[in-house]
Amino acid sequence: MKFLILGAGGVGGYFGGRLAASGADVTFLVRERRQDHLKANGLVIDSPLGNLTLAVNTTTAGNLRPDYQVVLLTCKAYDLDASMDAIAPAMAGGSAVLPLLNGIAHLDRLKQRFGAGSVLGGSCHIAATLTKDGVVKHLNDLHRIMFGELDKSQSERILSIDAALRKSGVEAKLSPDILLEMWEKIAFLSTLAGMTCLMRGSVGRIASTPDGAALMQRYYAVCREVAARSGHTPRPQVVERMGGVLADPNSPLTASMLRDLEAGGPVEADHIVGYMLGKAREFGLDDTLLATAYTHLKVYESRNKA
Repeated sequence: MKFLILGAGGVGGYFGGRLAASGADVTFLVRERRQDHLKANGLVIDSPLGNLTLAVNTTTAGNLRPDYQVVLLTCKAYDLDASMDAIAPAMAGGSAVLPLLNGIAHLDRLKQRFGAGSVLGGSCHIAATLTKDGVVKHLNDLHRIMFGELDKSQSERILSIDAALRKSGVEAKLSPDILLEMWEKIAFLSTLAGMTCLMRGSVGRIASTPDGAALMQRYYAVCREVAARSGHTPRPQVVERMGGVLADPNSPLTASMLRDLEAGGPVEADHIVGYMLGKAREFGLDDTLLATAYTHLKVYESRNKA
């Protein structure tokens, strides 16, 4: 299969680089400045699982053609519109788009733009960033990617993607129910992002306060109920594991949204917290904590624009 990777930053650079190193046909869609850097220095990955420097194929928006079977979409949610515009020439050839964005709201927008049959479900777990020197810095040993057809079918294209990702050495999981896994993730992530941003601290610092652990579990319970009423009840073993993560008084865990906020950058407030708040209200659930967290994030966004 021919893969087009949108960007060569932390997520796209890492997974695309591992695919390319394993022999997959990979091209990175990048801006001209990043293209020049990659041509001069190669794609450099600094990882506990093995460093990598390799020459890679690149293209820019003006030269993009409909020559790919899979587009790996690794943008932030607030860049979704621009990213859809960027990949549109590639999608014109009947490509499938595999989005690795946080959350779930983007699926409907991708379907509206490219057609339901062109959209796959996907999710990833990785801590990676692009350094000022253009290096893809992998921060731990987690590099998991989950994917599947939204209708749960075992199509030829999804099996081919599975084979390519497994060959790359990343932890790849072809999910029989990718929507369930995406709902399980956003229920946890909305809790983690909403609470760590609201409290400006790690899970451990929150859980160590008199009421912090209970507030965290209350937020998570609402998010789980949203998932359940949307037709995707989180599995008991997942709830137990994630609930334990959120209750650990020694955990240094924070959401990437908190790191973005503390750096003064844009945040995925609408996509992760606002979306779940809207669903909670739609189902008549207690929205107190979600509304408080979302308001906090929107005030931050307003101050950033001022």
